[in-house]
Amino acid sequence: MLEEVERWLNARSWSATDRPVQHLLSAKHATGQSVSVVLPALDEEATVGDIVSAIRRELVLRHPLVDEIVVVDSGSSDRTSEVAAAAGARVVHRDAILPRIPAMPGKGEVLWRSLLVTGGDIVCFVDADLREFSADFVSGIVGPLLTDPDVHLVKAMYDRPLAGAAGQGGRVTELMARPLLNMHWPQLAGFVQPLGGEYAARRSLLERLPFPVGYGVELGMLVDALHLVGLDALAQVDVGVRVHRHQDGRALGRMAAAIYRTAQLRLARGHLVRPALTQFERGVDGFEPRTYAVDTEERPPMTEIAEYAARKAA
Repeated sequence: MLEEVERWLNARSWSATDRPVQHLLSAKHATGQSVSVVLPALDEEATVGDIVSAIRRELVLRHPLVDEIVVVDSGSSDRTSEVAAAAGARVVHRDAILPRIPAMPGKGEVLWRSLLVTGGDIVCFVDADLREFSADFVSGIVGPLLTDPDVHLVKAMYDRPLAGAAGQGGRVTELMARPLLNMHWPQLAGFVQPLGGEYAARRSLLERLPFPVGYGVELGMLVDALHLVGLDALAQVDVGVRVHRHQDGRALGRMAAAIYRTAQLRLARGHLVRPALTQFERGVDGFEPRTYAVDTEERPPMTEIAEYAARKAA
């Protein structure tokens, strides 16, 4: 491992318990920073309500650390919106944000659009499929941003059990993202969960980043933030254990292809592979090919969007 990464690990890796909530409230009051929590959601009625309730109970009512909880629904067919609203979130539908630009499917698209409907100086993203959720996820990753002006982006790190086995989750991380980062961006080799969906950042950074519309958003954001603000502006916080819904192997393959494509675009050299992935499923006549398009679109930095600039000027 690079000596720089070892130094970074010692200086920029913390535990959620290192910063008690009362300490964070004092820092928030002293700096005047506001905090938005965003949950991108698609058919998550089984879990989104418990997550919103925990954040609202612990970090809005008991400790006023979070200023707004926004669930951005990207077209759920279940009761995700109703459950989230009943739990106390403000629910916004993806297609209602920036309607002049037709929405694309993908998590990154939702995160990008969320910048237009939130106001926090610090924006915290939390996946909506988490189970056994603790509000420490939010306070843990927001903490360094409230207390250290040199930190601009904080990723959560955690154990990811799979079928009861510790440390077996995060298969795309281990098979695709970690090798890519170690080979091409070794400064980022210290991130335990580079693809994790729980992270917080300063709006001043997020609004300057392009957003891959799909699964590549987390890797793309890390790489772009490294180039924009440098390694010492990035950090990670241990929040314990992350329990969530796991996807099947074919879905993971599509995720890996999108992540590779995101990395390839950032390497900016060599021939770009065709943006498609063929997988196989057994049918009545044997194995049948299924070809899927790989997410290749990216949204520009939000500072280039006229509606966002007008909102900031108002």
